[in-house]
Amino acid sequence: MSDSNVMERVISSPDADAIGGSATYCVGCGTCAFLDPAFTIAKNNDGCYQAFMQSRIQNPAKVESACPFASSANEDVIGNDLFGSQAGVQHDQYLGYYLNAYVGYVSADGWRSRGSSGGMVSWLASKMLEDGLVDAVVHVKDGPDSEHMYTYQVSHSVEELKTGAKSKYYPVEMSEVLAYVRKHEGRYLFIGIPCFVKAVRLLRRQDPVLNERIRYCIGLVCGHLKSDFFAKSEAWESGVPLEDIARVDFRHKTPGSPASDYAVEVKRVSGGEPVVKRTAELSTTNWGLGYFKYNACDYCDDVLAETADVTFGDAWIPKYVNDGEGCNVIVVRNQDVQDLIDAHRDELVLHDSDSAEVYQSQAGGFRHRRQGLAYRLHVHQERGEWIPTKRVKPSLDGISEQRQKTYAMRTTLKNESFAAYREAVATNDFNVFKKHMKPFADSYLQGSTSLRRRVLRGGKQIVERLLPASIMNGVMKIIGGRV
Repeated sequence: MSDSNVMERVISSPDADAIGGSATYCVGCGTCAFLDPAFTIAKNNDGCYQAFMQSRIQNPAKVESACPFASSANEDVIGNDLFGSQAGVQHDQYLGYYLNAYVGYVSADGWRSRGSSGGMVSWLASKMLEDGLVDAVVHVKDGPDSEHMYTYQVSHSVEELKTGAKSKYYPVEMSEVLAYVRKHEGRYLFIGIPCFVKAVRLLRRQDPVLNERIRYCIGLVCGHLKSDFFAKSEAWESGVPLEDIARVDFRHKTPGSPASDYAVEVKRVSGGEPVVKRTAELSTTNWGLGYFKYNACDYCDDVLAETADVTFGDAWIPKYVNDGEGCNVIVVRNQDVQDLIDAHRDELVLHDSDSAEVYQSQAGGFRHRRQGLAYRLHVHQERGEWIPTKRVKPSLDGISEQRQKTYAMRTTLKNESFAAYREAVATNDFNVFKKHMKPFADSYLQGSTSLRRRVLRGGKQIVERLLPASIMNGVMKIIGGRV
């Protein structure tokens, strides 16, 4: 491997702690495979999409400049080029360049009930179609089979668009859909997580056809991307055997419950009534534990899709979280999007927000992606391992010893979750996974959480398991939201 070939570094393993898997800096977006036949995209041993190099790269510089983890152009540079010259634009270290921020939801036409939170993503995409800003939408929809539950596809109408509502915590790649856009004329809207949006922006810089056709990008706030082990484990623990899992709805809303108290719905290959299980009753759904997380996600510093024209996420803020229908946090960066929102304001319930409130909605993610990233980069640097160039620099400055242990334990949890799942599959017993992970999870929660918070969290979990959702909602209102 040549030291000069950054792409080779990206798709090689950076993590000496990984257990029998393929932990790389590659997020499997498919950009390289779209650009160069040397690459193929396939799921690795960990159920994550990854680039594999089959032959010599024809144009390393071209591929490198479009890879979100290899390119030297960071989110600040791209954001300034896209949005920096607009009147009234502001810059924030967490939000990037932006015009306005809101918290709210769609009040019209059932968009809110169909979505994971406030329904804003699909609603805005529909308005772009209806008002003639775009001809088609590139987004994630139901895939062809249980091994490809969700895939990137193109919708040309509002009715087609509606089938792609809700969050999908599932691995996807976009090499085929990019090829479709390249071959078919039209104006496209792209919807994706931060690293995918960044890849699209980088592609537009070097490809005049894509630059002309992909007119707008909607970004989705991202905690991290999940392996397909996540979907399978949720369904399996819900009582559906692996061979009978058809599809998982990750954000099934439960009437009368807080936004944080949602369920999963599992459809069976064999048919019959879907299985619905509250996520509070499942062992893999604590997002903070980072089970089945792509390794690359631990080396990303963009939570709010800073290169997107507008970003939507869940409003995990105490004064909104008890609304079980869900609310979106919204960051607008493009004046065209602002104008569209203003033109259809009567279909929305919006509250003005600011950078502090937006930060609060994703505070844990920001700590992990900024301070935690500085720690992880430092660890690899001290080992003499290659690391990607990030806005965050390798450092232990201001990171307490306890916090360092917390970040190290998160890496252990991520790595052990893959090993535990493979053990469970080999024995055909999901309890093997839970038994394997329990000491790691217990150690992490004890070390990273104060005694008071542990007591409150444990009590809340017991109550969640025992009380109906309607009663739980009242309890949550009394204690003021999430513990």
